[in-house]
Amino acid sequence: MSCPTLRARLCAVLAALAALVFVPGAAAQAFTFALIGDGPYGAGAVARFDRMLDEINADREVAFVLHAGDIKSAPESCGDELLQARFAQLQQLRVPLVYTPGDNEWADCHVTAGGRFHPLERLTALRRVFFPNPRATTGGATMPVQTQADDPRHREFVENVRFVRKGVVFVSLHVIGSGNDLDPWRGMGNDSKRRPRPERIAEFQRRENANLAWLDAAFEEATRTAARGLVLLMQANPRFELPPGSADRAGFEALATRLQHRAAAFGRPVLLLHGDFHVYLVDYPLDREDMAPRAPNLMRVQTFGAPFVGWVRIRVDPADSKLFSVEAR
Repeated sequence: MSCPTLRARLCAVLAALAALVFVPGAAAQAFTFALIGDGPYGAGAVARFDRMLDEINADREVAFVLHAGDIKSAPESCGDELLQARFAQLQQLRVPLVYTPGDNEWADCHVTAGGRFHPLERLTALRRVFFPNPRATTGGATMPVQTQADDPRHREFVENVRFVRKGVVFVSLHVIGSGNDLDPWRGMGNDSKRRPRPERIAEFQRRENANLAWLDAAFEEATRTAARGLVLLMQANPRFELPPGSADRAGFEALATRLQHRAAAFGRPVLLLHGDFHVYLVDYPLDREDMAPRAPNLMRVQTFGAPFVGWVRIRVDPADSKLFSVEAR
């Protein structure tokens, strides 16, 4: 477009204003992150997993990576050597890594193949290796995060973290498979569903209380700051498809109910990310006529898992009414 000489200065000012409006707008606020989980399982999958990490590193739009837990298969050793090897492998990522634990790396370590470890001892070891600084991520670049461990009531939960990116609240919760640790530690010899081991039940109750408090805090922050949306990361599939009161849903009942009510009240986009069932899935599990309240704003993504090696590329775009768009890789 050309302008008469007398209007050149005005034209230049208008062009500068247009640049301010359109360049740093919604498009500039968009960002991308990666979701992985349930891997690698077994020594034979390590090389394939490395290639996947290389592919993520090659995508220069990926700002950070979320790992939804289960860094090993249940039959593999739960010893320090493997934990440290998996940690080192994930440090190949060039960007920050946010990891939430799965059941395979601690709760299931009572099995013979896993080494007959005490699960709580393995949980302590896992926290020591994967959360050296609870206030920062690991990965090739670090990123500051809030940790629930700063709350005197929940000091042990270094793994529950929260951060904000471009007006979107991200939160991780330590929710795992094996019924969220309600499945007995059968390798311990004196644990069953009829006569549960007291220390296992106590662990579950402490973790559930912490998770519910951390979930509430995340939604409260998102509401207070008028966040564009909220992203929740955990390992377990919470079994939304089962009716309330189902035995297989017992370990997730309180969390699933709280999430349903919180998401519905929040109203803006909520993205739930988890692994556990190993099959890529995208759905809206709380948008059903038989649910009260309905939460059509909650989208769920279940990431790939062994034997599949893949990742999910997620773009967050304020210009999109749904906010989140996902792509399987």
